[in-house]
Amino acid sequence: MEVVEEIEYEGLSSNAPLGVSMLAGALAGITEHAVMFPVDVIKTRMQVLAASPAAVYTGIGNAFTRISAAEGAAALWRGVSSVIVGAGPAHAVHFGTYEAVKELAGGNRIGNQWIATSLAGASATIASDALMNPFDVIKQRMQVHESQFRSMWTCARTVYATEGVGAFYISYPTTLTMTVPFTAVQFTVYEQIKRAMNPSGEYAPGTHVIAGGLAGGVAAGVTTPLDVAKTLLQTRGTSHDSEIRQARGMLDAFRIIWQRDGLRGFSRGLSPRVVTFMPSNALCWLSYEFFKVLIRDA
Repeated sequence: MEVVEEIEYEGLSSNAPLGVSMLAGALAGITEHAVMFPVDVIKTRMQVLAASPAAVYTGIGNAFTRISAAEGAAALWRGVSSVIVGAGPAHAVHFGTYEAVKELAGGNRIGNQWIATSLAGASATIASDALMNPFDVIKQRMQVHESQFRSMWTCARTVYATEGVGAFYISYPTTLTMTVPFTAVQFTVYEQIKRAMNPSGEYAPGTHVIAGGLAGGVAAGVTTPLDVAKTLLQTRGTSHDSEIRQARGMLDAFRIIWQRDGLRGFSRGLSPRVVTFMPSNALCWLSYEFFKVLIRDA
């Protein structure tokens, strides 16, 4: 009788070569963003300070029905090409940096290494966001109500010609202000839940799904106000409001949101953001661990 050797998750995670982590991260990132993209479209539209009543949605179901009826189901996938092109390299850098910094900081040692894990997560975010930010700007310009863009390349050329290269990075400080704590919270919660659920260190896909989903939901909820500000900055060029078009950074975005919508404005898109990140984060971690095992065993 053949004895099947049990695969230990912790052994795979801490000893996987950097190239394996990067390739697994790239595949996981593409999978995550592509699957949950329609909900991300709804989130973006709910966050935009729209002047037209036709662009104001009361919830996920309302937005899904109205967008599909008025613009067709294809509108829910507009901009996905930008995410696919950018997410692969960005997630490769993200997970590669995470694994490298975690190892250097001692995060793979036995015991609760939350400081090393948080440092690794924050470092991964700084590196990957520098690469992903322009693609995110293009994506959101294509997602907004009545967007004129149907091609990411046309969108990129138009934004560059009319607003300059700065438009692709106007939201980068806000993005980092949001995603550094997001990633630190996400990775810390993920590692804590994973260790609690899987103290033996065995490879357990269910653990990755539950830990990843809960970590994503917590991190998404905490950072939603910053995401609203980021959306305002990234879509400012599509607005007919001169004050929004002239916003120069995070403080301007906060001021405009507060003046127009008060405290409630900072929770715009909370439900689709959480709904997006819980399953997408679960899928991302599941895909990441799966592809890492698959690539190593190939």
